[in-house]
Amino acid sequence: MTRRDGLDLVLLAAIWGASFLFMRIAAPAFGPVMLIELRVGIAAAVLMPVLAWRGGLRCLRSHGGSLAFVGLTNSALPFVLYAWALLSVPAGFAAVANASSPLWAAVVAWLWLGDRLGRGAVLGLLLGFVGVVVLSWNRLGFAGGGSGWAVLACLAATLSYGVAANFTKRHLAGVPALAVAAASQLYAALMLLPLAATRWPAAAPDGSAWLSVVALGVVCTGLAYFLYFRLIERVGPARAISVTFLVPLFGMLWGVSFADEIVTGNQLAGCAIILAGTALTHGLVGRFRQAGGETRSRG
Repeated sequence: MTRRDGLDLVLLAAIWGASFLFMRIAAPAFGPVMLIELRVGIAAAVLMPVLAWRGGLRCLRSHGGSLAFVGLTNSALPFVLYAWALLSVPAGFAAVANASSPLWAAVVAWLWLGDRLGRGAVLGLLLGFVGVVVLSWNRLGFAGGGSGWAVLACLAATLSYGVAANFTKRHLAGVPALAVAAASQLYAALMLLPLAATRWPAAAPDGSAWLSVVALGVVCTGLAYFLYFRLIERVGPARAISVTFLVPLFGMLWGVSFADEIVTGNQLAGCAIILAGTALTHGLVGRFRQAGGETRSRG
């Protein structure tokens, strides 16, 4: 991995970590559905012209149904769930919960695609879900003032990401990644439009809420997808997925720096355990060592 690739990886993690803070700022002003309608609509406006310029619009016709399902499960549904959850949980907590997405992807692949899980992967799953329990332990109250439902919304969002990842692998293999990204944002915007049309906020959102919306659409979705796809092309998916390990750290950092959030012991412990479980489940430690050895041998 070159220095440029490393900088892209850190920048991508910083951007995706900031998305939770932006949603927390804007969700109370716009409401979860309207906020995400604006986010995916702006992202589609950024990505679709690039897709058209590269001649990829034909994918919308040939894979319309599959792209629409990915738009639902990878954007519309999980984004709304996170926006709703962030009305009551800190951005740092949501960012750490998001790190469990690869664990859910492995579970879905096992149950749906029949992928075999070795002992290391099973141990990683068990460890990762212990981390989820540790992370959520002091927030699972469902009585008045509790954030139990918000915690479940975060976990449901990560499960939805896992479904989307496996569906993409099975039904959209060979479709350019940019086409999947751009079309899924477009379909997500179309799906949410009927709901959002009746949910415009009664009070005009302030400037910080609008800036957060623009940042979510242009930077956290449009630019972030560009960086992610460039990383996959340059260093491969095995190394690109390591962004998962950095996003929670930036999510907590931005929450502390700009929203006066407090990082709890549960968050730190849960984050460490979840990431360790993810590394075991996907065999990332050995894979990185092998990739590093290959790089040195070529040098």
